[in-house]
Amino acid sequence: MKDLGPLHRFLGVSVTRRNGGLFLSQRQYMLDILERAGMSDCKPCSTPIDTSAKVSSDGVPVPDATDYCALAGALQYLTFTRPDIAYAVQQVCLYMHDPREPHLALVKRILRYIHSTLDFGLQLYSSTVSSLTAYSDADWAGCPDTRRSTSGYAVFLGDNLISWSSKRQPTVSRSSTEAEYRAVANVVAEVTWLRQLLLELHCPVRQASVVYCDNLSAAYLSTNPVQHQRTKHIEIDLHFVRDKVATGAVRVLHVPTSSQYADIFTKGLPTSVFTEFRSSLNIRG
Repeated sequence: MKDLGPLHRFLGVSVTRRNGGLFLSQRQYMLDILERAGMSDCKPCSTPIDTSAKVSSDGVPVPDATDYCALAGALQYLTFTRPDIAYAVQQVCLYMHDPREPHLALVKRILRYIHSTLDFGLQLYSSTVSSLTAYSDADWAGCPDTRRSTSGYAVFLGDNLISWSSKRQPTVSRSSTEAEYRAVANVVAEVTWLRQLLLELHCPVRQASVVYCDNLSAAYLSTNPVQHQRTKHIEIDLHFVRDKVATGAVRVLHVPTSSQYADIFTKGLPTSVFTEFRSSLNIRG
């Protein structure tokens, strides 16, 4: 085994030591994507997706679906250091089987946003804090075609963002509480896996991991031992989360929507809110 010295680049990710930690960037990769799309000199924009857009299957088919899929796949890899585009990329990837003009327009908007934030990347700080904190959110019935909800979460180890997700739920939820609780179950599963991983790395998390959601009913269900008739259809998720709460591994708490950072993974946000949440995820320029 050979010591190659300090890490500078790994699988296309540039690693720079700054601010007492590591700065992860894919600047050259972003430039390559823009050049491939012929948008090196495009007009920049402040967010990757607007607040009113709900992508559907309507519209005229794109002239070249292969190019669309190639760009969408390239953007997926970019989310490794750019969590701020995760929701927008998830939306365009939903229609790779049959892309339409509105989907291509969204891809171009993402590229315009990337053009305006070429120097941005993910900042990781040196820290002795080993607590896991998660934020979970859901956009209830947000898909105009299927009325499925979108789940999103962000998991922090100390002050560092280490895991995130933006994903459409596999089933239709009957209420916003059900959608939010399914999102909570997803992030609790991720936190459980991370706790086990840290244990195997001899860095055990000794205190309960806190999961924040902005739905009071979902937070209440995590500790309520009574199985109501109206919650039987989400019984598996209920028991899974409650078991983790009962063993002291997880605590589910309410957080105001204004501090719900996982919102950035479930919907389009106004520029001011988007910028604030992007900064809270340690995405720096």
